[in-house]
Amino acid sequence: MLDFKGINQFYSQSHILWDVDLTVPEGQCTCIMGRNGEGKTTLLKCLMGLLPIKSGSITFNGEDISRLSPEQRAKKGLGYVPQGRQIFPLLTVEENLRICLPLRASGDRHIPEFIYDFFPVLYEMRKRRGGDLSGGQQQQLAIGRALVADPKVLVLDEPTEGIQPNIVSDIAAAIRKLNETMGLTVLLVEQKVPFARKAAQSFVVMERGHIVAGGPMSALDDDTIKRYLSV
Repeated sequence: MLDFKGINQFYSQSHILWDVDLTVPEGQCTCIMGRNGEGKTTLLKCLMGLLPIKSGSITFNGEDISRLSPEQRAKKGLGYVPQGRQIFPLLTVEENLRICLPLRASGDRHIPEFIYDFFPVLYEMRKRRGGDLSGGQQQQLAIGRALVADPKVLVLDEPTEGIQPNIVSDIAAAIRKLNETMGLTVLLVEQKVPFARKAAQSFVVMERGHIVAGGPMSALDDDTIKRYLSV
């Protein structure tokens, strides 16, 4: 469904991504793991068109999207929740959600009810300003906003960062439910191993811009964690 082939990317003279190959299976959650500064967020920004790639290709549903704008990629079905959430603090929860309605291919301009089913707090606080929500509630809002556009792939960058434990569990459960009941494909960047194991079916590990390990989540053993993920 989603394929990265030979991706190279630079910041100035620094080579950040080195010939990255990655296939994201349809209908599953794939977790990109690694310590800080290994190229994980850069890869997601390349996927979304926020950073250009130097060489290689990104294919989505058989179409090369490597040169499309971020807006075009969103309309193709890529939903993005960036690190730090980036909600609009002065808009209400409902207004934040409505922002993505024009991206819906169906033309429907109503917030899908399943979003409130997944995250009931968003319905309860739909008239509150986004900036008044807790960090965990803002993360749920950011995910809900991405889902409004009816994406084929949901891309999440560090969704547990700064989030209280009970909300972390809710987000992991929501990801698994999206996989299992809606068949949504999820690409996740995450450092917390317990969360990754709850949310994802497969993983890859990045180190210095290379993919150095990967497989089904059951293959994420103590040696891999100690070598590539432990601080």
